[in-house]
Amino acid sequence: MGSVAELNPATLAALIALVRKHTGIAMTERKSVLLERRLRPRMDALALGSYQAYMDRVESDRSEIPHFIDLVTTNDTQFFRTPQIWDYIAKRFLPEWQRSHPGACLNIWSAASASGEELYSAAMLCEEFKLQHGPLPYRILATDISQQMLELAAAGSYAGRSVERLRASHPALAARYFVADGAGVRVKDELKRNVSFARHNLLQPLRPAQQFDLILLRNVLIYFDAEHQQAVIDCARPSMKPHARLILGESESIQRLASEYSFEAPMIYALRESQP
Repeated sequence: MGSVAELNPATLAALIALVRKHTGIAMTERKSVLLERRLRPRMDALALGSYQAYMDRVESDRSEIPHFIDLVTTNDTQFFRTPQIWDYIAKRFLPEWQRSHPGACLNIWSAASASGEELYSAAMLCEEFKLQHGPLPYRILATDISQQMLELAAAGSYAGRSVERLRASHPALAARYFVADGAGVRVKDELKRNVSFARHNLLQPLRPAQQFDLILLRNVLIYFDAEHQQAVIDCARPSMKPHARLILGESESIQRLASEYSFEAPMIYALRESQP
């Protein structure tokens, strides 16, 4: 088919509104090139000659919405991103949790798991803790708004920079928990056995309702405006046990928002003591 015309201001504004409607993400006009680059292949596949025609398709065909969400969401992640957070989990959170909950199952929620590097980082820390300190039953729920990302995470196959960074920063873990897989590596089954996956929009409460000891909600809020940031943390609140910790990304804070969380350390929040 012929080339698709560039986005004009009115169509771009409508497209940005459609992104917000289906994801809550607050994009600006500066994202026009990104939107064009991501949407054009899909439009070509559907033989649609304009962005308006594609938006009409999204609005009229519910089966197109997951494809649209996959295309417009950003999924930038890596193993053990922000080392101080993983040091906190390994050296403080896990030891304290095991002492105060002997024999209990640790429940972790990777709330925007993308392609899975975060959730498998958490699983590796739990497995390493078991080797050094004894039994630690754990379960990890991995959710994402993108079905495509969930499928990649469940497959657990990685290559390129993601693997190179892991081998450079944690060579022993790369050797212990991954096997060769073509040009890259694949997560060993032992790292997957305690993980489950579900599609979830963070602007809605988790269903079925569950509660967690540790919630990783990292590098998500930066994509939302203040209204939707508030909605995300309000929806996460019922999923936290009284002693739970909520961990955000390095560029994120919820201290400006009305919340039931108290600041513990940079990126780390607990529930206010007055809450049951």
